[in-house]
Amino acid sequence: MFFDNYRKKEDGVVRFYDLHSKRAKALVIAIYIICFAIIVVSLFPPVWVFLASFKDIREFRRSATIIPSSFNFDNYVKTWKSLKFARYYMNSFISVGGSVVSAVIFNGLIAYVIGILKPKGHKIVFGLVMWSLLIPATTSVVALFVNINRIGLNQSFLPLWLSFGANAFYVVLFKQFFESLPKELIEAAKLDGCGYLKTFASIVLPLSKSIVMVVVIFAINAAWSDFLLPYLILNGSGKETVMVRLFMFRTSTATDVDVLRAVAFSIIPPIILFTIFQKQITEGAAAGALKG
Repeated sequence: MFFDNYRKKEDGVVRFYDLHSKRAKALVIAIYIICFAIIVVSLFPPVWVFLASFKDIREFRRSATIIPSSFNFDNYVKTWKSLKFARYYMNSFISVGGSVVSAVIFNGLIAYVIGILKPKGHKIVFGLVMWSLLIPATTSVVALFVNINRIGLNQSFLPLWLSFGANAFYVVLFKQFFESLPKELIEAAKLDGCGYLKTFASIVLPLSKSIVMVVVIFAINAAWSDFLLPYLILNGSGKETVMVRLFMFRTSTATDVDVLRAVAFSIIPPIILFTIFQKQITEGAAAGALKG
């Protein structure tokens, strides 16, 4: 019964006729056990955070059990109001919204130029984009922060938005997809008198909804979870995002349980995002690794 799902499986690493071997069956069972262990290890931290956040401070410090004595959602409402989390949620939504727009438009335009228009020197530009993937993002934070202060963009969401408009990984995703589009449609747009920007907006983007969706999902998750640059730019401005506010709790009067509830608030949107769009996320990861 355990191997019934493999009866119609004719491709992949393990197929049904491979299961006639006892070694293959043992291998499949071992893979399932390893995957189950990985799932348990991955899910335990967020599950523990949610369960521990239902405890009061006395139960949290004295009780060693994982399951709380009661599930009282009033504590969540109280923490939400006392920590004024709605404002930080709104700041995060503003940051995420601008970052998504920048990620799609600017990275899409770069990929459109080097993937479809291909002017002289486009291979050099693409080579530089690929080389930038080898450079850790944190190495440029100091220079970036200094330049942001010099041009007076500190305590503003604009630098956060623009930083997502220069992401090499998104450029690679767009370029690989754009190169698979029918060239006849691009040529037809040129014959109809469409300029480069109109072709991009009216032809290329509408045909690329799937990869645009993948980039949007990645950008939302990355912008929501980003901490270092928002902390350097927005700290003390009243525009702090959820992640920056979580770090600031270390010097506040909030209890340990309040901080756990705040952590729970911060991880709810990514969990919902991944639950709804897990197929697109995995397909996007595969598209970044393989040329489509």
